[in-house]
Amino acid sequence: MLEKLGGIPIQASALNWLLTPGQFKAELLARIAKATKAITLAALYLEDDEAGREILAALMAAKAANPALDIKVLVDFHRARRGLIGHKGDSGNYLMYRSVMAAAEHPIEILGVPVKSREFMGVLHLKGFIIDDAVIYSGASLNNIYLQQQDKYRFDRYHLLESAELAASMRAMVQTHLVQDTAVSSLTQSAADEVLPPKQEVRSLKLRLSQVHYDFEAAHSGNRVTPLLGLGRKHNALNRVVLALIDESRESLFICTPYFNPPYILVRALARHLRKGKRIDIVVGDKTANDFYIPPEREFSTIGALPYMYEQSLRKFAKRHQWAVDSGQLNIHLWRHDRNSFHLKGISADGNKHLITGSNLNPRAWALDLENGLLLQDETGSWRQGFAEEQAHILEHTQRLYHYSQIETLQSYPAPVKKLMNRIRRLKADFLLRRIL
Repeated sequence: MLEKLGGIPIQASALNWLLTPGQFKAELLARIAKATKAITLAALYLEDDEAGREILAALMAAKAANPALDIKVLVDFHRARRGLIGHKGDSGNYLMYRSVMAAAEHPIEILGVPVKSREFMGVLHLKGFIIDDAVIYSGASLNNIYLQQQDKYRFDRYHLLESAELAASMRAMVQTHLVQDTAVSSLTQSAADEVLPPKQEVRSLKLRLSQVHYDFEAAHSGNRVTPLLGLGRKHNALNRVVLALIDESRESLFICTPYFNPPYILVRALARHLRKGKRIDIVVGDKTANDFYIPPEREFSTIGALPYMYEQSLRKFAKRHQWAVDSGQLNIHLWRHDRNSFHLKGISADGNKHLITGSNLNPRAWALDLENGLLLQDETGSWRQGFAEEQAHILEHTQRLYHYSQIETLQSYPAPVKKLMNRIRRLKADFLLRRIL
């Protein structure tokens, strides 16, 4: 499948790696300041905090300097209109957007995309910062921790691709199938004049989006990049490519995921890969590097059980495949660095096929959220060293797991966590929770 998959031809020098949040932020701000034609940013959210306001200010400055500059920011509609989980009194990022645009001489478009009628049923998890003829691709959203505005960071992957055709393809999809859709609405409307999208249009948006793909003139040889979309289980090109990367790999896989909660079909594919004698390296965040981890000294809330649920999923997988861990075929690397968190996603196969994506490779990403990714096929071997250096950088703060017993059991968890997880098990709710969280 992958050899026949068409892509956009790309020069070896057109791909660059930005290894740190600081490099990512600096490149993003520099590109925004120099933009001459169009800026299209897609992320789960643009936060009302110092880093979010800095990005928004940079966009406003670029627009003021060049009023003809076409600027569009797309975020998840529901996420923009609520406060942070566990934070009371926060009414949503859209209030910042509304306030800034009300005072602007040259406002920009900030649009909310309601992929589903409720946030827990699916969100806009589309990624890509398209600036003129370049694409900065990362799983990061835009706030303090992703951009390391202060002393903490959320580790992600960041790639810069200089390709006018890729930028045009990704921008055209956003313009045609999101910006112009009747379910997508402005998040900068005044309170008095606000018009929300019709509920029927929101409910039917998922059907329209599930049939969308990126358009481009495909090449079938040479170094190329293939932009991929995915929503729902059917007709999901991104999911199919993930499975093909695993099934068609001849030697090895290098997989990054923030937490280990793969759908069953992916678990089976990984097991087949191991049974054929091939190698897998999985880099996953330690539970303490999870977005929702709550240290034992802080007051516990229900959402804090998630990292422990994911850890038990990893323990179960490691126990089942301990034979592969013993033989060196399966190498599980737990990432942990001070109080920072881990948000890397993607798969590399045999050192020459690389999927960079915002997908968490979990049941929610597999079926509920609107996801995308870029498949890079390196037929000339020009990018092998770059990806090897990126992988070495990723592994810098990891510890290899040599036995599943190194992962804690439920009995060793803090009392509030143990109580909640036992209750979830009694109610047999863990299966449902893993599908939507």
